[in-house]
Amino acid sequence: MPRHEFRPGRAVAGLVMLALAAGYAWDAAGFWDAPPQFFIGLFTGGLWTALLVTWIGYRIRRRRAARKASREKDAAPPSSSGSHAMR
Repeated sequence: MPRHEFRPGRAVAGLVMLALAAGYAWDAAGFWDAPPQFFIGLFTGGLWTALLVTWIGYRIRRRRAARKASREKDAAPPSSSGSHAMR
């Protein structure tokens, strides 16, 4: 059993930050003359991609949890209306 669940959005954000760090390091070392627009585009595009991956992962985890709860006979299925009224 894993210690924690996998968060793909955080992995994408980490990879984007590593790519930014590598780009800045190559630019500072003089191996590459990168335009500033490259770093701005990589940063914003990478964070939007991480946001999208996080949202998709959240929806998948939520759907799996709802399916698991509905298969179990002990607990009532989650309400889609948000009402906490007693029966």
